[in-house]
Amino acid sequence: MQTHTVFNQAPPLVDFNTADYPPLREALARVGAPLDELDQVGAAAGSAAVIELGDRVEAHPPILKTHDRFGNRIDEVHYDPAYHELLTKAFEFGLHGAPWVSNDPNAHLLRAAKFSAWQVVDAGHGCPISMTYSAVPALQVDAELADRYVPLLASSIYDPQLRIISDKQGISAGMSMTEKQGGSDVRANTTTATELADGTYRIVGHKWFTSAPMSDILLTLAQAPGGLTCFVLPRVLPDGSRNAIGVQRLKDKLGNKSNASSEVEYQNAIGWRLGDEGKGVRTIIEMVNGTRLDCTLGTATLMKHGVSLAAHHVNHRAAFGQTLIDQPLMRNVIADLAIEAEASMTVALWLAGLTDQARAGDERAAALRRIGLAVSKYYVCKRGPAHAAEALECLGGNGFVEESRMPRLFRESPLGSIWEGSGNVAALDTLRAIGRQPETLGILFEELEQARGADRRYDEFLTALQNQFTDLNNLEYRARTIVGDLAVAIQASLLLRFGNPAVADGFTGSRLAGSWGNVFGTLDSSIDTAAIIARATPKS
Repeated sequence: MQTHTVFNQAPPLVDFNTADYPPLREALARVGAPLDELDQVGAAAGSAAVIELGDRVEAHPPILKTHDRFGNRIDEVHYDPAYHELLTKAFEFGLHGAPWVSNDPNAHLLRAAKFSAWQVVDAGHGCPISMTYSAVPALQVDAELADRYVPLLASSIYDPQLRIISDKQGISAGMSMTEKQGGSDVRANTTTATELADGTYRIVGHKWFTSAPMSDILLTLAQAPGGLTCFVLPRVLPDGSRNAIGVQRLKDKLGNKSNASSEVEYQNAIGWRLGDEGKGVRTIIEMVNGTRLDCTLGTATLMKHGVSLAAHHVNHRAAFGQTLIDQPLMRNVIADLAIEAEASMTVALWLAGLTDQARAGDERAAALRRIGLAVSKYYVCKRGPAHAAEALECLGGNGFVEESRMPRLFRESPLGSIWEGSGNVAALDTLRAIGRQPETLGILFEELEQARGADRRYDEFLTALQNQFTDLNNLEYRARTIVGDLAVAIQASLLLRFGNPAVADGFTGSRLAGSWGNVFGTLDSSIDTAAIIARATPKS
């Protein structure tokens, strides 16, 4: 008797273009950017071969080798070959430091779109890509160090060999800031820096989280005589010897498995000062702003991928006599998930476009980017886990099984909200930005006013939001509410001005009613769910 006939299962989602997602394409079209590079990345990321690479790095996380076979201390992290294959492609696609040396006026927006298309393969290897991208603006505070490192950080050649930098054609960067006693409070760091006769510094201390420890250079914070200062530490010194950087252990994390987050010790390591003594936070914030952008973009990408997987499944799965997508409540859920993903992606790409404008000298864009990053990083990343849980649930029991890749997405979803400052830190950083530069709030409201008149619900929400700032009592206590509302207003403004009408209507009809924390699948019946779902469904 045949008992194992397989039917009513969705086919694998492979050999599709991950860049065939309207928010990505429309953002580039608005600035007249061509789509050929984006499609090249998307076609590669959706191929069965590259998806397999992502599965391999998830199944075979990195391993720390502290000693060689003879007992010599080496402190090396060994990766599955698939990890290096993915990074090789990412460097070739220019997802790392390349935009900073490009003459393309939309280089950062294009990079963001390509990075999103690529990240669906594996989030973990995106960490060194993001660090390498974000290190460049921090290095540019020192012309000599920038000349030494930036061309290599922007090179299309990925070279994982641990060797003298002058012999390499391309390098990567990591970040080493937090310590066990301080976390986000980096001013509590105890790592010390003592200046030597040749102008370098001797660095001594322990770092609780060091991202991408096998990078060629690490940007770190240490206490110099003049206060907290930023330093650049190469893994291999100019004379070819290993710098005294000991990798103590790799973190056993919830997700982000292919990324070798670690604890390191600086045992009289040698570093080059980056920026003035005592200005370490001001220097490193340039790198943090880049990684915060990628936190927002990465979470939006997880949402986009989650709803793609869910939409693909419900288009092929039947229950109770109907395909799931034809059942009204499932359409409500998928459309609601698609709205959240599209709003998040739209704001992330807007921030990337502001990076291009700020780089060109637009001070207004720089101010908008500063406050917009803090606001959006808080809100978008906070929405990630709930979105991932709902998308997983659309697959039922299949979604709880590793082979669906949904558990991987679910494990990854909290990271964006923790990395580069957890929710409270991001919310309070928004208030700090307003306090230090009050004009940024005015500039933001000027931006939001541009959508006034497009939707009555938006107009009412914006007026109420502005009124929240007339009473400054308990502002810190109310920070999450205020920052969340600012984030919703930004997304609504962008969707009303530039987005798909059905998505904009769905967003304003749900999120502006104070329901942005509610469960998904509670859209009003007047919303055009068919148009929204069509934009989120992958074409395989």
